Amino acid sequence: MKKKEPKIITTEDGSHSVYLPELNESYHSSHGAYRESIHVFLLYGLEAWYARNRGKFPIRIFEVGFGTGLNAWLTLIWAEQNQVPVLYHTIEPFPLPEKIYDALNYTQQDETLTHYNGYFRKLHKMEWDTGKPLTDYFNIKKETVSLQDVQLYPTDIVYFDAFSPKKQPELWEKPLLEKIHASMNPGANFVTYCAAGHLKKNLQSLELTLDEVPGPPGKKEMTRAWKKS
Repeated sequence: MKKKEPKIITTEDGSHSVYLPELNESYHSSHGAYRESIHVFLLYGLEAWYARNRGKFPIRIFEVGFGTGLNAWLTLIWAEQNQVPVLYHTIEPFPLPEKIYDALNYTQQDETLTHYNGYFRKLHKMEWDTGKPLTDYFNIKKETVSLQDVQLYPTDIVYFDAFSPKKQPELWEKPLLEKIHASMNPGANFVTYCAAGHLKKNLQSLELTLDEVPGPPGKKEMTRAWKKS
């Protein structure tokens, strides 16, 4: 049977996401891909860490799930606008084909970001399994590798944006969370859209401190955890 192709869908805030028929799963919340990424990863991840650590840089970010590239692109914009250097490490075992990422409409969501439109495509076009600076303040390494096999570097912020525990349960279990925890610097944070009870218990068992933070549109809560300083 021929494998079904990824499909672009439009979420409630007008931004695109990608639906995978094979998994019956989309890359983002149906309530708004753009709003979800900003809320979970920028506001409660990057901005929260930076509020506690102004003057400490470069900021080292590890992302599980490059996906559409939305989180990376928004972080690049943040780094440029704030003139704060970011070292961004992301993994994606199955990168999207060009015809899909070229059709995504993220750069149309906010007119103030038009100066950075070209960088969204550059993020996708840059060679995989290598790293380089894309701007004066944003250096990225993309790898087509699984979380099980990736070599991790010291990290300040973890963007955990894997598919849901129902679709990829092994990524949310303690052994891989232990691997990530070992790479986190003192004072690092871990953020994800998921608020599953077993995830929170696993993070607490690693002696991470959990916050009560509101979820993005359509979700009551999300998960944010801090490593002791």
